Amino acid sequence: MSVAGGVAPSVLDTLEFPAALERVAAHAAGPLGAARVRGRAPATDPEPIRAALAQVAELAALLLHDDAISAEPVPDIGPALELLAVPGSALEGLQLAALGRGLGAARLTAATLVRIARDAPRTAALRVEPPPKELEQRLMQSLDAEGAVLDAASRALARARQHVREARQRLVAKLEAMLGALDPTDRAPDAAVTLRGGRYVIPIRSTARSRVGGIVHDESATRSTVFVEPAEVIELGNALRAAEAEQQREVLRVLRELTDLLRPRRDALAAAWEMCIAFDDLCARARYAVEVNGFAPAIGAGPLTIRNGRHPLLVPPLRTAERGPGGEDHTVERGSGGEDRSGERGAGGEVVPFDLILAPDEVTVLVSGPNTGGKTVLIKAVGLLCLMAQSGIIPPLGPQSALPMFGAVFADIGDRQSIAASLSTFSAHVAALRDILEHAGPGALVLLDEIGSGTDPAEGGALAAAVLRTLTRRRVVTLATTHLGALKQLAAETVGIVNASLQFEAETLTPTYRLLKGVPGRSYGLAIARRLGIAADVLAMAERAVPDAERALDALLATVEARARELETQAQELAARDAALREDAAKLDARGDAVATREREVRARALALEREAREQARAYLLEARRKVEAALGRARAAVDEATARQARRLVEQAIEATTEETADDKAEQAAEGGKGKAWVSLEDLKRTRGKPSQIARPPDRLPAAVATAEISLRGLRVDEAETQLVKALDEAVLADLPYLRVIHGKGTGVIRKLVHDLLSADSRVKRFGFAPANQGGHGVTIVEFTA
Repeated sequence: MSVAGGVAPSVLDTLEFPAALERVAAHAAGPLGAARVRGRAPATDPEPIRAALAQVAELAALLLHDDAISAEPVPDIGPALELLAVPGSALEGLQLAALGRGLGAARLTAATLVRIARDAPRTAALRVEPPPKELEQRLMQSLDAEGAVLDAASRALARARQHVREARQRLVAKLEAMLGALDPTDRAPDAAVTLRGGRYVIPIRSTARSRVGGIVHDESATRSTVFVEPAEVIELGNALRAAEAEQQREVLRVLRELTDLLRPRRDALAAAWEMCIAFDDLCARARYAVEVNGFAPAIGAGPLTIRNGRHPLLVPPLRTAERGPGGEDHTVERGSGGEDRSGERGAGGEVVPFDLILAPDEVTVLVSGPNTGGKTVLIKAVGLLCLMAQSGIIPPLGPQSALPMFGAVFADIGDRQSIAASLSTFSAHVAALRDILEHAGPGALVLLDEIGSGTDPAEGGALAAAVLRTLTRRRVVTLATTHLGALKQLAAETVGIVNASLQFEAETLTPTYRLLKGVPGRSYGLAIARRLGIAADVLAMAERAVPDAERALDALLATVEARARELETQAQELAARDAALREDAAKLDARGDAVATREREVRARALALEREAREQARAYLLEARRKVEAALGRARAAVDEATARQARRLVEQAIEATTEETADDKAEQAAEGGKGKAWVSLEDLKRTRGKPSQIARPPDRLPAAVATAEISLRGLRVDEAETQLVKALDEAVLADLPYLRVIHGKGTGVIRKLVHDLLSADSRVKRFGFAPANQGGHGVTIVEFTA
């Protein structure tokens, strides 16, 4: 049952809400954070609920990538904060030490909230400015973990304790000397200086009491030994007492001073303490959401829509180690009452999720089917998921779930028989139905288990149908379970009511726990009886006694189930085929990526080798150029200046004449060739300038036989072509040739690019360009050297 406008404690217990909260509290860092989680209750204002769930979802998303985020456990400093509000009060050392630990936790928590502020602004809103760190340091310097005041708290305390130690040493030394001087027959066995009543004494035999004298502070159980403070040490004992009193006065002064230091910061301390507890509560809820893979549902955004829902107490919990009877460690899962749980799990032990999606005109779900099929667990799961969400906890839900905002929750689940109240099972159920009908209205959730049971099926079914129709007209979201066949027709007769069932394997008579909306379930009563060995003649009589309408409905449901299994098998086959195709496609993609990667690696290796060879050749070329230019300088110095001028003039005249003759080709060649200049054929140039022998040469020039005016690079690799071209350039320069014809072919253009790159970098080349179209065109480059 429930009360209007809220949820009664009995309903929370029925749905095992405290046990679900305990699962969440297990993630808290400290007992106060866990207590805050356990104290959560369903709210009815949608806006705070949405804000709380959004805050949890934000932090849970961050925890997936940053597991280092954690809350700090804080001690209970509530009584200390209350005492700080009393003027003139002084806190005890243990309370002050707890405040010191609380200050440290607040400082670390505030730092964590600052660190995650950019990624989790809702969470960072919990942050308050903690009290100054100097307060924490002062408490840590003055007190140990148990609250004892340290000598460093004040110089006066350090001196007082030194006086106590010295007075104790003098007293004990005197007593030890007196004990050693006694006759062995006067000393008690194993005698040593000890304490009795706060005074240092020595144990002696009672027969020696008169000889030793002094004050007797205690005696043994047999009265054969007395503990005596000799008269000679009474003053020393009094001096020790005085030193201890001075020490205690200084301790109290320090505690009062520390209390007065904290009193003005009481409000800041309380706010920082609350920040730590709230963050611990939030972290526990976020870690639970991560553990159960939960998604924040939309609240009050439409009809009930549960996707991938799981019972919160069946999702694997945090596993805790327990000590076995033989001392071994083992782990267990516990339910709300400590019992071992099994629950709605598949054949492999996994929790079977369910989808329950209501249309806008559907408010009542009638779940039917055999016993042990999971009907009761299903409706309890729905109620528990809604209560947890309204308590600011993300339950085990899948994405795109939506839960209505329930102002009240009612539940009639389990056997309510009460001998004390003179209620039978049926009477108890009727009393619960009366309470529900009196209070349930729009915006309420009603959960009814085995409605109409416990009495004559006809009357029980009629009462159940009337109750369900009434709740449906009121737009009360209702989930009810039943075995009554008459109620299965209700969905076809009443708008707003829909049948549902939990799938049952007909051949093995075992549940699969899969929810099927829109299909009523078969009870399988006679089939189960047959499997359990009921005689065939008895079963035959029972089958004949089943009404024709019930038998026809059961046959129809059997046909529907068989067809559903066929469709499910086909869907599974299609899904498997699709998965196989996707896997094959992924393998092909991976293989293609591997091939592409290998090609890139080979290409990169080839380019690297080519660059290395080119660099080596270039280094050789530069060195060779240096030597050639030096030799050329010496050779040119020996050439008659007039002869050189005459040769240069002849070459220039031939080039100008040929350029004028080929003016028609100049535009095309300018677009395609090197620097945009037009060139003439080697034969025309030779005819224009005359024979080489007509140019006078000095007797000491290099022989022309070592150089050639044309070189072919076709068919060569890049490194081979580079070597041959450099060699030809050097020989042409040494031979003082005015030009060089380089045949590189058209092909892919790699050799042509190499030729032009080398010529562009050679200072001895005046200009170069492609040959005329009738002399090789883009397959030949003409090189002219500087004079």
